Amino acid sequence: MTTQTTPARSAGLVLEHSRALRLFTLFILYVGQGMPIGLFWFAIPAWMAVNGAPAADVGSVAALTALPWSLKLVNGFIMDRYTFLPMGRRRVWIIGAQGVMIAFLVIAALIDPGVTDVAILGGIGFAVNMATTFQDVAVDGLAVDIMSEDERARGSGMMFGGQSIGIATATAICGFVIEDFGAPAAFLIVAAIILALCVYIAAFRERDGEQLMPWSGGASHPRNLAIQLEAWWPLLKSTFLSMGKLVSLLWLPVLFGRGILYGGFTGATPLIGANYGGWDTSEIASLTATAGLVAGVLCMTLGGWLGDRYGAKRIAIMWCVLQLTMIAAMYLGQQFWGNPVVFMAFVYSWIAMDMLLTVAALPISMRLCDPKVAATQFTIYMAVSNFGISFGAFMLGKTDAMGGLSSIFLVVGAGIVVAMSLLLLVKYPRRPEYYAKQTQAAMMFERVGKGGGPLPERSAAS
Repeated sequence: MTTQTTPARSAGLVLEHSRALRLFTLFILYVGQGMPIGLFWFAIPAWMAVNGAPAADVGSVAALTALPWSLKLVNGFIMDRYTFLPMGRRRVWIIGAQGVMIAFLVIAALIDPGVTDVAILGGIGFAVNMATTFQDVAVDGLAVDIMSEDERARGSGMMFGGQSIGIATATAICGFVIEDFGAPAAFLIVAAIILALCVYIAAFRERDGEQLMPWSGGASHPRNLAIQLEAWWPLLKSTFLSMGKLVSLLWLPVLFGRGILYGGFTGATPLIGANYGGWDTSEIASLTATAGLVAGVLCMTLGGWLGDRYGAKRIAIMWCVLQLTMIAAMYLGQQFWGNPVVFMAFVYSWIAMDMLLTVAALPISMRLCDPKVAATQFTIYMAVSNFGISFGAFMLGKTDAMGGLSSIFLVVGAGIVVAMSLLLLVKYPRRPEYYAKQTQAAMMFERVGKGGGPLPERSAAS
């Protein structure tokens, strides 16, 4: 029976007990999330192209695969409204999403579609990625729910670093497996990896006293019962009020600007490599995969450490400055685009700095979220970033009318200038201990000015 008393400390793995367990869990879940992305966004299209599929077929499969990521806004509303609290707020959704991913991957292996089976490949890609978006939103909600303030910068580095590593690993492994053993083998390998993740998720609790599985002992945690919204109107109202705050509205252009960079440069990279440097498809794919792997490692090490040490806002501004420097150098140095060293430096730098800016911005997004609607609000922030990606890709298609491919650097640069300006001018929420130190310093100054002695130490929570 559910009670409001403090639950007894549970044995085994409990996320709220261990910082290391929380960070590892977020990392490994994002690695797993990157596996189907690497398979369906990179390996399958490459397999189709190499085997003679026309661009229209490859584009159709890619469009169906990407579609769920544009529709995931609704996922957060569903998860915040409906869940099985005895197992925690997010864990049941993660397990369910992974189960759906495994089922469709096994079905794909049994069907064994060929490169001409566009509808089947697109349908499987859509279904698996729809489940992946549910896991994505659930894990983001878990991060907001379970992480303490002082570990959010490091946690964001582990999350996006893990995703980059998962995507790069899946692209490399699945590309090799498909070529030597066929697509069914790649489907089954990814399914097996996700199954291992399911076993791991089933082995821990989010908070004390919760059930491991629906049939095991345990009860809902009082904290979750206190914030759970049991009707649609309170959910919609809380989301509207939280998103309607001025600081939240002024955060959206920052996320949109970051998205423009990713969308514009994802398409510009192969165009520059092929048209100016003579790189072929496999060379460009290998370069971008390696750059993604390096970016993932940097996110987990440098990105998280910098955020913890100097604060998310300062580091985000620094990455914006470096991005603008890189953008100006590429725009003014178009005559050097054919140099392989310049092209490689461009690819490594924009992919790494895009991921590092995302890592720096993530803690601010989390601080802006109301815990009652964390999954919904965080998903809205990510949807704005995804819309920026679509806008950047759209503007890439307009470069001929704007004076050539180099004009995409002006579009991306404009987005980053807006983002950096807002970071400089708007007082986004910072860590509580920052405010505590500022208050203590002000009171110390006032006390000394009046001839008093020094103030005693105050805690970050004061």
